[in-house]
Amino acid sequence: MFKRILVPADGSDHSCRAAEYAANLAQTFSATIMIVYVVDGTTAKTDVLAANSKYEVEKKRKDKLAPVMELIEKAGVTYETRFIHGVPGPAIVKFANEGKYDCLVVGSRGLNRLQTMVLGSVSHKVVKRANLPVLVVK
Repeated sequence: MFKRILVPADGSDHSCRAAEYAANLAQTFSATIMIVYVVDGTTAKTDVLAANSKYEVEKKRKDKLAPVMELIEKAGVTYETRFIHGVPGPAIVKFANEGKYDCLVVGSRGLNRLQTMVLGSVSHKVVKRANLPVLVVK
């Protein structure tokens, strides 16, 4: 049923819970997981200004995802990670709709509390616009 599962992650507790749920699904269905991390404009500028090289930027981004990757590795599930650029909600939807994923598992909230209060949550935007089943994990 689910062979390719997409997990947008930002390293928050909610994204870790989503990753754990996705890992359980992947184990059940012998699926693979794609972890996607969205780098918005502000984050990209901050990362570049604070780093000495592009390798340091990449390492810092991977460090943010370390808890998510550890959960999936612990479950023994095959996964990949991708870093994409854009506004989180639309970027995730575009990535999901262009890929051939069977399910998208997303946390109900992320690290950006201001965006959640002012513009609506990323998970809400994804649920409304994704062309595949979406599982929101609280």
